[in-house]
Amino acid sequence: MKAFFFLFVLVPITSLCSQSRFDKVEIKTNLLTDQVYMLEGAGGNIGVVAGKDGILLIDDQYGPLAPKIKAAVGKLSDGPIQYVANTHWHGDHTGSNEFFGTEGATIVAHQNVRKRMSVEQNREGRITPAAPEVALPVITFGEDLQLYFNGLELLAIHVDNAHTDGDALIWIPQANVLHMGDVFFHLRYPFIDLSSGGSVDGLIGAVETALFLIDESTQIIPGHGPIASKSDLTYYLKFLKTIRLRIKSYIDVGRSLDQIDSSKIVEGYEEWSWGFINDETLVRLFYKSLTTE
Repeated sequence: MKAFFFLFVLVPITSLCSQSRFDKVEIKTNLLTDQVYMLEGAGGNIGVVAGKDGILLIDDQYGPLAPKIKAAVGKLSDGPIQYVANTHWHGDHTGSNEFFGTEGATIVAHQNVRKRMSVEQNREGRITPAAPEVALPVITFGEDLQLYFNGLELLAIHVDNAHTDGDALIWIPQANVLHMGDVFFHLRYPFIDLSSGGSVDGLIGAVETALFLIDESTQIIPGHGPIASKSDLTYYLKFLKTIRLRIKSYIDVGRSLDQIDSSKIVEGYEEWSWGFINDETLVRLFYKSLTTE
C-alpha cells in the first residue's frame, strides 16, 4: 500500500517538475531589421519574420513555452502565425509545432524532419516518441525551397549530414539574415547527433556553405548562443577543423578513444564547454564520427 501511494504521488510530482522548469523562462526579443527578429527563451533560438502577410517562425522551442512565444510574437505584429519552418527535428526546435499547427500554422521542413518526427527516435537510449500528426511538417523539400512572404524571399537550403540528416539553413538575403539552426552553436561546443545522421565532415561542409552565402554585415542566428557575425562563424569553422585535425592525428596512429587526452584536444577552446557537451563528450562525438565515416 505504501509503495502504491509513493508511485501515485511521484508521477504527478515528476510531471510538475518537468513543467516547472519552464515557468520562469522569459522570452527575450532581439530586433535585427524592421521585419526580422530573434527570440531567446529555452531551447533553440527562434527567428521571426513579421509583416502584412502575418508571421513566420523559424523553429519554436519547447511545447510548454508556446503560449509565451505566442505572446511575445503578438507584441511584434497582430497578424496570425502563418508558417513555422523547422531547421531540424529536435524537440527544443520543434516542440511547439503541435500548438501552432493546431492554431492553423503551416509547418515546413526538410523531408527527413517529417520522417524522424513520424516515428519513435532512440538517441543513445534517450527515447523521443513519435509526434502527433498536427505537429508534423506538411510541406517538405529535398534540397532547397523558396518561400515568398512579407515581401521577402526566404531560401531553405538543405545541408546534408551535418548536425543531423535533415538540417536546413534559412537564408533571407534581402534582410541579410541567416538562421543556421544547430549547424552553428555560438560560443559553445556543438552537438553532432550521430544517431540522426550527423557527421563532423558534414558539419564542416555546412558551415562552409553558410560562409559562401554571407558577407561581413550579415546577422547570423545560431541554434544556440547570441547573435553572430561572419567573423564569429569563420572562427567556429577554424575550431571545427582544428578539433578534427587533432583527433585525426591520434586515429592515424591507431590510438583508441580511451588513449586520447581530451584536455589536449580542446586546448584553446575550453571556455566553450557547457553542461550538455563537455570536453569528453565533444571528443567522443568527433572520434566516433571520424572512425565510422
